Amino acid sequence: MADPVMLITGASSGIGAATARRASEQGYRLVLAARSHDKLSALADELGGEPRALAVRCDVTEFADIEAVVERGRDAYGRIDVVVANAGFGAERGFEKSSVEQWRTMVLTNVLGCAYTIRAALPCLRASRGHVLLTSSVAGRRALAGSLYSATKFAVSAMGESLRQEVNGSGIRVTLIEPGMVDTPFFDNPGEGRLEADDVARTVLWAISQPPHMDVNEILVRPTAQEG
Repeated sequence: MADPVMLITGASSGIGAATARRASEQGYRLVLAARSHDKLSALADELGGEPRALAVRCDVTEFADIEAVVERGRDAYGRIDVVVANAGFGAERGFEKSSVEQWRTMVLTNVLGCAYTIRAALPCLRASRGHVLLTSSVAGRRALAGSLYSATKFAVSAMGESLRQEVNGSGIRVTLIEPGMVDTPFFDNPGEGRLEADDVARTVLWAISQPPHMDVNEILVRPTAQEG
């Protein structure tokens, strides 16, 4: 396929931005969505501007926002082939820590935002027999002490399998990407022994590159030094 189209939420930094750069190198046209429009616009310009990369400000907790992103991409490029539902953030561990307002926003972003992205993009993906990738986490495979974030990623993991069952036979592929510790702005104190965002981006592009009859459903990737 010439110049396929990839939509990425949470694209302004970290895993989303690294995935955009890797996809651009492989010939994808990009629809980049995030709340931080300045960073998003700078990334789109770096990757070729509107002929190759659109920057669309989006809060994934607002369904109208993600609908508008999908519509903008379809209008500009005629199709959407891959969707990477990557928007999300965490909170301090401990059920007496972080504010309840931060909890609420995190749950809405990580869970409902992912579901909204799927819902908005499915008509385009049915038409293209496309690929959905959801950014979950190691924390979505094993509960972490005091972590509401972990609960949100368990929800994303369940959502991925639920979606796979729903679209089975349609040609749409579904992949959960489950990184361990990654050196990204997600963490306040990045440290040694972590994956780079580009490591996860290469994992995303590997899953997409498999032949259409092969559906890679889950990829759990940890740094070599991670214990848990």
